[in-house]
Amino acid sequence: MTLYGGIDLHCNNVLISLIDDFDQLVCEKRLPNKLDTIRSHLQPFKADVCALVVESTYNWYWLVDGLQDEGFDVRLANTIAIKQYEGIKHTNDASDARYLAQLLRLGILPEGHVYPREQRAVRDLLRRRLLLVQQRVTQHLSLQSLIARHSGIRLPSLKVKQLTSESLSEYLIQPAALTSARIFLEQMNSLNQAVKELELAVGVQCLATQEYKLLNSIPGVGPIIGQSILLETGSISRFAGVGNYASYARCVPSERLSNGKVKGRGNRKNGNRYLALAFMEAAHYATIWEPTIKRYYQRKLTKVHKMVAKKTIANKLARAVYHMLKNNQPFDVHRAFH
Repeated sequence: MTLYGGIDLHCNNVLISLIDDFDQLVCEKRLPNKLDTIRSHLQPFKADVCALVVESTYNWYWLVDGLQDEGFDVRLANTIAIKQYEGIKHTNDASDARYLAQLLRLGILPEGHVYPREQRAVRDLLRRRLLLVQQRVTQHLSLQSLIARHSGIRLPSLKVKQLTSESLSEYLIQPAALTSARIFLEQMNSLNQAVKELELAVGVQCLATQEYKLLNSIPGVGPIIGQSILLETGSISRFAGVGNYASYARCVPSERLSNGKVKGRGNRKNGNRYLALAFMEAAHYATIWEPTIKRYYQRKLTKVHKMVAKKTIANKLARAVYHMLKNNQPFDVHRAFH
């Protein structure tokens, strides 16, 4: 008897449903988020279980890794692509778990990518860097605004970065304002140090790879953007074609057409937002430093909005990256922007 498993994962428990080839429920149980308990529950069914489906939630790492170590075939469900029939009157955790198992049994499960655990932590480290950079910008702008509010002087960003705890007294007199400014500056310096440490840790993992060297041949791609593209892409072989990769990078339009007319937009957030951000940044710098890309961008500006033009550049860079990684070739601007 072949069994198909669906696991509805929550922050503190899981609900596991096992069904057979005839869609009959064989076993269903809610368990705490303890790997040993889940293993013990599934062990009697191990020989018959075809695969287990786990929702791609924020906390799937421990469960998928643990079940794979136990020898189970674990699939990651792409929750964005899964939508139950809206006419269903009542749903709960049990129906959700069974639905995942049913999709697996029918062979129509939209699957997510189980990123290799060895590289997963490094990728997450780079994502953490982005969060720290955003927090640093927030403190920077807060300090800049505080000085402008109390002194009427709008300091350039470079001047703000060069401020010290002592030099703040040149712009602020009130003790309370000076205290706030020193707190902002202290947080900026602390975040600067944390960002540098993260960049060093990620760089050690990426610098020696051939793929990273290829990516750095693209104009506008420096160390951080190159590392982001490399780690967010993973193995290029997991993409069926260049269009799939460009779509994953959110570099293709999302429209619903009927009879040649636009009837709405699809899910524009479907894809990897970190990869999309990396390609947009690469497009921005490429239009500044690479003459061929700059001319192409200026031609586009005569027809469309500048953000649409940059998105077009990002799309071409994404397509170029796919072929570069697929064929192990450096970037050729004339092939990408012919």
